[in-house]
Amino acid sequence: MRNSCCKQLKLQLKNIQKSTNKQAFDSSTLALDLLPSKDPYFPPPDSQLRSRQFANLLQKQPSQANPIAHYKRIHAQIVVSSLQSDTFLTNILLNLYSRCDNLRDASKLFDGMPKKNLVSWSTMVSMYTRHGYIEKALVSFLEFRRSCCKSPNEYILASVIRACMQMGDGAELGVQIHGFVFKSGFDQDVYVGTCLVDFYMKSGCIDEARFVFDGLNGKNAVTWTTMITGYVKSGKAEVALQLFRQRRETDVMPDRYVMSSVLSACSVLDFVQGGKQVHCQVLRRGEEMDVSVINVLIDFYCKCGKVKSACRLFDEMMVRNVISWTTMIAGYMQNSFDREAMSLFSEMTRLGWKPDGFACTSVLTSCGSLEDLDLGRQVHAYTIKANIESDEFVTNGLIDMYAKCGSLIDARRAFDIMGDQNVVSYNAMIEGYSSFEKLSEALNLFHDMRLRSLPPSLLTFVSLLGASAALCTIEISRQIHTLIIKYGVALDLFVGSSLIDVYAKCSYVKEARLLFEEMNKKDIVVWNALLFGYTQQLENEEALKLFSQLQLSTQKPNEFTFAALMTASSNLASLQHGQQFHTQLIKHGLDSDPFVTNAIIDMYAKCGSLEDARKTFNTTALRDIVCWNSMISTYAHHGEAEGALQIFERMLKEGMKPNYVTFVGLLSACVHAGFVELGLHYFETMPTFGVEPGIEHYACVVSLLGHAGKLYEAKALIESLPIKPAAVLWRSLLSYCRIAGNVELGKYTAEMAISIDPMDSGSYTLLSNIFASKGMWADVKKVREKMDLEGVLKEPGCSWIEVNNVTNVFIARDKTHHESNLIYLVLGNLIMHIKGAGYVPDIATPIND
Repeated sequence: MRNSCCKQLKLQLKNIQKSTNKQAFDSSTLALDLLPSKDPYFPPPDSQLRSRQFANLLQKQPSQANPIAHYKRIHAQIVVSSLQSDTFLTNILLNLYSRCDNLRDASKLFDGMPKKNLVSWSTMVSMYTRHGYIEKALVSFLEFRRSCCKSPNEYILASVIRACMQMGDGAELGVQIHGFVFKSGFDQDVYVGTCLVDFYMKSGCIDEARFVFDGLNGKNAVTWTTMITGYVKSGKAEVALQLFRQRRETDVMPDRYVMSSVLSACSVLDFVQGGKQVHCQVLRRGEEMDVSVINVLIDFYCKCGKVKSACRLFDEMMVRNVISWTTMIAGYMQNSFDREAMSLFSEMTRLGWKPDGFACTSVLTSCGSLEDLDLGRQVHAYTIKANIESDEFVTNGLIDMYAKCGSLIDARRAFDIMGDQNVVSYNAMIEGYSSFEKLSEALNLFHDMRLRSLPPSLLTFVSLLGASAALCTIEISRQIHTLIIKYGVALDLFVGSSLIDVYAKCSYVKEARLLFEEMNKKDIVVWNALLFGYTQQLENEEALKLFSQLQLSTQKPNEFTFAALMTASSNLASLQHGQQFHTQLIKHGLDSDPFVTNAIIDMYAKCGSLEDARKTFNTTALRDIVCWNSMISTYAHHGEAEGALQIFERMLKEGMKPNYVTFVGLLSACVHAGFVELGLHYFETMPTFGVEPGIEHYACVVSLLGHAGKLYEAKALIESLPIKPAAVLWRSLLSYCRIAGNVELGKYTAEMAISIDPMDSGSYTLLSNIFASKGMWADVKKVREKMDLEGVLKEPGCSWIEVNNVTNVFIARDKTHHESNLIYLVLGNLIMHIKGAGYVPDIATPIND
């Protein structure tokens, strides 16, 4: 039907445009048609008086709650008074029924009108357009053109333009209406012109909208608002601000809608100073009491990261509405002030306000970020009570919150209950499964998504790649990559960095580098993905070379770049490189970031510079738990147990709660120093801090007991563990069996370690050393034969040294170095000198490293 009426309308418009008869129009047509007619068929004076009385009744505000019933009673009186043919009264009724959304009675009344004038048709076309009945609006306009001798006024034309705007394919028809507007002489009408500007903007025809805008001799505040808002929504915020400055040359005073659009442009550009100027202008004009303006200002300050300014505005508001609360809650959430968002939401409900779906969605995001499942459930209960649980945004928020809180069963339940899942719902659920490395469930959901013909978004692929990277499943990763190519998003920055990450983590660094080279545009995230890939696969020299290329590009390194470089320096034990990167960090002003600080401390520790690590720690203003753990581990690895214990006590005094890693470092320090009793004490106090012992902690306890010579107590501990013992526990005990020379327990311990991890060469080597220390060469031979039979290969030792800015790597019995002949010649001379000095090697305890 829509196509039929559109074709008829286009045909009529073409015929009109061919006509040379141009009628003059007056903008006062509506006012004239509202006046009673003076033709001979108008009712006698008594009827005319009665008509005006009914008109006065209709125009008064009804006192009762149901205005439609009020208007119907007057309508009935009009019919009883035989005034149903009075066009003036009928037009008023049409307008009132339209305002009350009573389309059925309005249409029925219109159809029964014996005489329709311009106002009658204008009311009907406007009513149908306003309520989204586009076909009926166009059909009414066609009927008007056929049956009414008068030409359309500005209100009918504006309504038809809005109808074209609401049509998915109404661009061509809208352009023809524009031609008709010009032909009819309404091209300078500000009402029609503003509608045309809005039509072209929403159709994506920005240049055409600007042409119409510039052609209008007279513009009101709505015209300026429409144009500025259009530019902001089209991503042309700078042009929007230029236009706002141009408005100053006119006498049009900006209203709150213009101000809102300008503030939106400032927030898009992060133009804080411009937004503050608008704020000052609002205050000067005395609009500070307008709640809608303050809401927009709060939103602006939040989007620009000025949360304190937004909070101050919110606190000073004398009158607030639901939007005020929602905007502030969303602002807190967007700036990661999640606890403040949750607190404000609680205050909002406590004061009797009823949060809407947007407020609930924002606070659910905060609950997910803080993994606060209890409050998340309370918000869920509220959404059920408020009957907004089925809201699309709320449901997606619930899925996301439950998934981030680790309650995947509840997340899936919310997903399944949702009537019509969309891409956002699937993405939230897939991301939840991927975060907990449940790749099978994520892939099943993705398969279901494809069966329902829902096109996956970039986030879908990124979530799947994240799970695939965590599990190092290269085949599945390649299949996902194939789908990404099929959908044409392989070179997208977001997806590209994820693909580089997954190939690097699966040890396919060459493929990651190929992807990197294929990307035409690379942001710093893409560079960082490859940098971390190289460091994870211990290709540290390649990481340093890549950083040299980065410095020649237009991208600026960020804190994650330097964290990767610090890791590369740590892996190479290159203090010189680490110090250079530390200097660059200070130069870029990134040295205060806790993430970077932890990497710096770790680098200095692994490069043997304990003093620099200590200085970095002491000068750090913001220390998170990772920073404290790094320093405790640093002291532990350097054998300075006293320092580690002091840092731990200092940490407790400053109110920092220790975690799993803290006790690993603390117990390691006790092992290195031989503090058996103190180490066992710390192990026993772990539950008081809410930390459940893990494999690493039990391995330290085994070492402590072994150090004290309590081998059988260590054995009993391993066998009584509440969790399945790992091979590392038995290997730890095995090393102390070698020191103590306990062959029998050593054999048993080695068997247990090999049964858990049969391909690990460490257990075979330690057992072989125990036999060799006792001169049991036949048993040593058996161990070596078993290793050959099982195909267990001993990893060769590796060392490196940096000379003249070049890192030289050496592997045991390796002769690939370009100066290997000279190196072995010098080594032979050293051995000869050692023997000449009387050195006799101890062959009783061969350490097969």
